[in-house]
Amino acid sequence: MMPGSAKDRAVHSWTKRGSRSSPSTHEFQRKEPYGHTKDSLCTVSYVDEPSQSADASGLTVQMENTYHLGPTKHFPAVAVNRILRDVLTTYLQEEKYEPDFCRQLTKTISEVIKAKVKGLMIPRYKFIVIIHIGQLTSQSMHIGSRCLWDTKNDNFSSYAFRNSSLFAVANVYAIYFE
Repeated sequence: MMPGSAKDRAVHSWTKRGSRSSPSTHEFQRKEPYGHTKDSLCTVSYVDEPSQSADASGLTVQMENTYHLGPTKHFPAVAVNRILRDVLTTYLQEEKYEPDFCRQLTKTISEVIKAKVKGLMIPRYKFIVIIHIGQLTSQSMHIGSRCLWDTKNDNFSSYAFRNSSLFAVANVYAIYFE
């Protein structure tokens, strides 16, 4: 007679190999159309390790190594500064500060900037675009940011815009993705 844990291991090894009645089968009775009952037994078929069926086919795929230690094209901060200047000037040149409108405008401007920066086709970089828009009154504001990054490969670009009613600061962070 097998101890409980050895019996469970034997059942587990059988279920790994293929189809077998599950040790926790449920019996139920089903009514036939003429009032007769029929006993049924549930069975479970599965393979624990899907790699067994993939190895059985005999097909192997060779993968090329694509790991790069550094970027093939660095972040062009000057070109991104031009994009920031053009987009902020286009969207904000004639605008007056209105809190609700500016909240929606920051979302629109950040999406436009991100699309244009992605259009530069800089491979293996992730971009973060942050826009701040505020009302110009007789007060000052300091904006600070901190990031943990690789100083050789990661970079950023920033541009500040001002008209008679509002100010805007746009930052684009480019993080190299290995």
